Formats: sequence, C-alpha cells, structure tokens
Amino acid sequence: TSQDDVEMVVDETFECQHQQNRNEENIGPEDIHMKECEIELKDVVKEGHEKADPSQFELLKVLGEGSFGKVFLVRKIIGKDAGSLYAMKVLKKATLKVKDRVRSTNERNILADVGHAFIVKLHYAFQTPGKLYLILDFLRGGDLFTRLSKEVMFTEEDVKFYLAELALALNHLHSIGIIYRDLKPENILLDQDGHIALTDFGLSKQPLDGSKTYSFCGTVEYMAPEVVNRKGHHFAADWWSFGVLMYEMLTGNLPFHGASRQETMNQILRTKLGMPENLSPEAQSLLRALFKRNPQNRLGAGPNGIEDIKRHEFFATIDWVALEKKQVRPPFIPAVSRDDAFYFDSEYTSKSPRDSPGGPVSASAHEIFRGFSFIAPGLLEDSTCISNGSTNNGQNRMPFNNDIPGVKTGNFQDEYTVMQELGRGTFSICRLCEHKSSKKQYATKIINKSGHDCREEVEILLRYGNHPNIVTLFSVYEDLNYVYLVMELLKGGELLDRILAIQQMCESEASAVLRTVVSAVAYLHEHGVVHRDLKPSNLLYASVHQTPESLKLCDLGFAKQLRADNGLLMTPCYTANFVAPEVLKRQGYDLACDIWSLGVLLYIMLDGKTPFASTPNDSPEMILARIGSGQIDLESGRWQAISQEVKDLLRQMLHIVPQKRPTAAQILRHPWLWQQPPPEIRQTENSAYLAASKEATAALKGAVNATFRAIASPQAANVGPVGMSELAKRRAKDKVNILR
Repeated sequence: TSQDDVEMVVDETFECQHQQNRNEENIGPEDIHMKECEIELKDVVKEGHEKADPSQFELLKVLGEGSFGKVFLVRKIIGKDAGSLYAMKVLKKATLKVKDRVRSTNERNILADVGHAFIVKLHYAFQTPGKLYLILDFLRGGDLFTRLSKEVMFTEEDVKFYLAELALALNHLHSIGIIYRDLKPENILLDQDGHIALTDFGLSKQPLDGSKTYSFCGTVEYMAPEVVNRKGHHFAADWWSFGVLMYEMLTGNLPFHGASRQETMNQILRTKLGMPENLSPEAQSLLRALFKRNPQNRLGAGPNGIEDIKRHEFFATIDWVALEKKQVRPPFIPAVSRDDAFYFDSEYTSKSPRDSPGGPVSASAHEIFRGFSFIAPGLLEDSTCISNGSTNNGQNRMPFNNDIPGVKTGNFQDEYTVMQELGRGTFSICRLCEHKSSKKQYATKIINKSGHDCREEVEILLRYGNHPNIVTLFSVYEDLNYVYLVMELLKGGELLDRILAIQQMCESEASAVLRTVVSAVAYLHEHGVVHRDLKPSNLLYASVHQTPESLKLCDLGFAKQLRADNGLLMTPCYTANFVAPEVLKRQGYDLACDIWSLGVLLYIMLDGKTPFASTPNDSPEMILARIGSGQIDLESGRWQAISQEVKDLLRQMLHIVPQKRPTAAQILRHPWLWQQPPPEIRQTENSAYLAASKEATAALKGAVNATFRAIASPQAANVGPVGMSELAKRRAKDKVNILR
C-alpha cells in the first residue's frame, strides 16, 4: 500500500485531534514520544547462516513508492535461492520519524513471527547505515484494490471467497494478540494462484495483557466507531473494517464517505446505514451483524470469535478446512506467465529501478535498529524455492481506455523487431516479433483502433489467459492508431492444417483434441464468456509435435462476457437478480452457438469435410438452408466405420434447436472423450492417413471458411427449424383464426 496514504491519514488526524484539545487521559501509550531504546530488536538470524545485503539482489522494477521509501521487484542473484523474485521494501532511516521507526520495526517483528497461508511472508530483513530492507513475497496478482477498481464490484461468490480467506488471516493475528488496524483493499494482495495475502503491518498493534489501545490510526473510511471516538479499541475493530470491505466489494462504494474527514467520522458514529436491495438476505444479515457500533455486540467479538462468523449463513457453502489448505479455487487467477509486474500501478512500474543512496543519519541510527536482520527459516533449509518468473523490460505503462491496467504506451518498435506476417483478419494483422533485449519471439496481433474496439478481447485474455489451453497474452501496447497484443508464439500451426494433411483423424486423436478444446471452452463458459468464433483456424498447436494437449484457443476478437444492464461483469452463478431475461436468453444462445461450432469441428476431424458446405463457392444462403434442414449424414462413407457413441454426441451438438444442445461441461463428461481404443486399433487407424492433394486441401479449407462465414452472416440470426420461423407462426395463427 502507499506509505504516503498512511502518513497523510495519521498525521492529519493527529493534527485534527490536537485542535480539538484532546484529554490527556485518552492518549494511549503509543502516542507518547518513544525513546530510542524502546524500538531495539533482538537478533533473530540463525547462527551459522548467511546474512543478506543489498548486493545480493538485482533491481528489476519499482512496484510502489511512499514518503520514506520504495518497494522494488528484485531477483536474488546470490545464494541457494538465486533466481527467486521478491518484493524489496526499502526505508530511508534519515526520513523516518520516531513513530515511523516504531512502525517499521513493528512490521518486521510481526512478519518474522507470523506464519500463515494468507499473510505475506518475510524472507529477509537487513540494514545498511542509511536504510532498512524488508524482503517479502512477490505477489504477482497485484492488490485487491486494483482488481476492484477495474471490476467496479464483485459477485457475492467472489466476495464470499475473499472474505473467508481474510477472516482466517485476521483470526490468526488475533489468536497471537495482534490487532491489524489497517484493513482496506490496497493491503490485500493476490498471489499467482489468486489467493489473498494480507500485507503492510506498520499500523498493527499488540496490546499488553489484553488491554485496549487508543491510537487514532488507519484510513478513516475503514475505522471502527471506537477508533474514531478514541474510547479504546481491541480486536473487534478489525471486524468492523471487515464489514466495510465487504460492503465496498459488493456495491463498489464505501458505506461511510463524507465530503470531509470530519463528516466521514460523523457518519461512522451516527448515520444509519441502508442496505442495497440487490444484496442477498444473507449478505445483508452479515453486514448488519458486523456494523454494530457497540463492539461487544459485533459479530466475531464474542467468546466464540471467528466461529460465529464461520457459522453465518452467508458462508454456508464454504469448506473452511479446504479453504485454509488452499484447495478451493479462487474466482480470479492472474495470468502469471506475462510481465511480472503487469498487475501493478504503471505510475511506479514505469520508473527506473534505482535504489538512491540513503541520506545522512546519526551515528546511533544503526544501533536504533539493532537486531533488524532476519532470514526466513525455510530459505535456510530448502534449496528448491527458486522462481522461474521472467521479466519484460517494457517502459511507460498507462491504462487502455482509462480502465485496463498494465497497458504500455510509446513506440512498440523501440522494444520489438517486427518480422513476417503470420495471419490477417478484417481489422488486424498478426506478425512475428522479436523482443530486442531478450531475443524471445512472440506472435503480435496488431489491431487498427479505428475499425475495431478490442477492449473486450484484452480484458478476457487478461482474466482468463491463465488456462493452459488459452493463448497467453504477455503485454499490451497502444499508440495513436493501433493496439499491439504480444502473445505467445504457437509454433505447431493450425489444427485445420493438420486435418488437411491427414484428411481424416482417428477417433482416439479426435477425442483427445475435442477434450482439450472443450476444457478451454467450458472454462470460459463457466465464467460467463462466449467465444463466438470457434473455427479450426483459431485453434493452434503450441508444440511442433502437434500433440492434442498442446492445442490453444486463439483469437478472442468476437468473444463477449456476460454483463448486467449497468455494464458490470457478471458470472452465471450470480445473474438472476441483476440480468434481464432477454440478456440471459441471448447469453444462452451464444453458449449454444459455441457448442454448434465444436460439433462442426468434430465432424470435420472425423470425416475430412464439412457437414454443410460442399465447395468454397457455396453461398451463405445455400449453407444456411442446409443447416436449417437439420439433416446431416452420419451413416454413409467413412461414417460406417465410426462408433455409434460419437455419432450420438455429434447429433446432440449439431441439434438445430440451441436449447437441446449439451453444455460444454456436459460434453466434457461424455464417456467418448475419455475412452481410449486398444493400441492395435489406434495403429491401424493411423496407418490409414493419406496426404491430401493441393486441390483437395484448398477445396476443404475453402468449404470450412464458407461454413463459418455463413454462420457469421446477418442471415444466420434467423436460422432454426421451419416451425420456429415468424412465417410459420403467422400461418399457424391464421389457421386457428380460420377454424374459428
């Protein structure tokens, strides 16, 4: 989190209270001027182990900056953890006030002693004559604030997950006597798997003998009433902030936020909070239980502690044991193979990573922070904890259309050499590009901004590119006329080219291909995303060996994510209260269209030709008429040797009525996708592969393209059984009127 933010809030609120002539008896012991000896620390470095120093770390990027220090992305270059990426927090001793020194050493003490799945881990701590260094987990997913500002608000399922993990982290702190006191989205980071990690313990407090503490600290909008009125607070203050965070994630707004700090404090102390109607009864109930101004009545503050929160109906579907073991899948998984600092604020990442010399300090400064050095025990014992993260040396990030983080601006060709064309579309061209520094090659999709708004494509790739069978987006650049999507280079070629080369796939390979593709489509559908352009040319092999498992879904230029009427992204598990029926109907239609396209793909793989187009010259009207008839031949020719099981599946996938097609999840469970034929059958089938002539290859490729062009044409919107047409409905109505 920004140290400027904490500094501003604390300093201004202290000044505000001095102006109000605070009573001396209400000042807590932490407000009294500290003596230097009160912030000495014992040495926790294990005997016989190497002590870290700045020379062991390579500075890669600036991740954050405050009034008295910076946070860098660094790589360890010496020691058995060489190659590992860390976040390095550097504090200048000369600029630290007495209370700042207390916070810095306090944060180091807590992080050294606390070990929990959902709390950031301290790996090293050391000092030089001018600076203090904390070496922490590098959490690639950025902070929850960045994701919340991008999504505006989360679904209740998302919120339930994040709150449950957060509750376990807070409970752990409370169990060892620590009040966190600075809960807000900026202090909750996401790791590479999407799990939370609580960070920034500079304002945390460990009261003596269970007594109250009286500091006025934190960010005012998240403060509990007992913190605001300085009557003394304890662990229950964290559960109020927990409620504020829940409200903000569910609604996109803070529950108490006035025009001034004083007005906000007055709201916290007196205003009755109304509950938004779109929240579920369970969510409203939990918020009411957390927003109790008397801390003794607040949920989580009773003798049962967190158990009361766990038993609340809002968390009824949470498996707490599995959650603590990180066995519950997070709602959002960062695509960690792209630029390591992609999810961090470009205001900082665009700066040169230079650790400036520390300012002049007193002769006793090093003694003040005696015992600051620290090495995590795990690093001393485990030599395998080496990160494989890579860095991308891009410069100057700025938001794309002001709402997508991580997009770079400037001259793309300053960093990449643009090479030959790989493919071409209506509004884009894909070229081979080489990164000038690393010499790594990528496929870069260059999109003309005047002809196509690629925001949706970028957002979907950023959210869901972590799936192993969806192409990975590494970087996004933007200039005045173009957007550049730097993606992984898939060297194995198109699936269609493999089909053309062998003319007909055996069932074993076709089932493996379909299983791979459907797993990616099911993942997208589960998150409310429809691809809408599932054709063989958009499926590429990552491996030159063209193994089915290496197939990746590409070109999400026509993909869409389900949105509510207000434009907010929604997922299928939580749409009933927000999305109009006609939107849901359209979404269901789009999902079914993806299934139909997968059916066409399966047909082509098994038969070597398309089901509805005979030649590249077939018109869209002719193709759509054949589709509308609902008739497909699965009995003659090669189909005589194909199993009945796959033919039944194919008929379901190509059903003319969208509602009668199976879902991607249902297809994924179909036994044909998982049955492997005996080795002798597989060998016999493979021996039957024949190289296609150039003429036949061109004809099939043209027919495939004609089929998908027809489906994308305006006429396709009306395709369906004859009985579903408006003319048939009118005729039926007329017939009824005549009979009357």
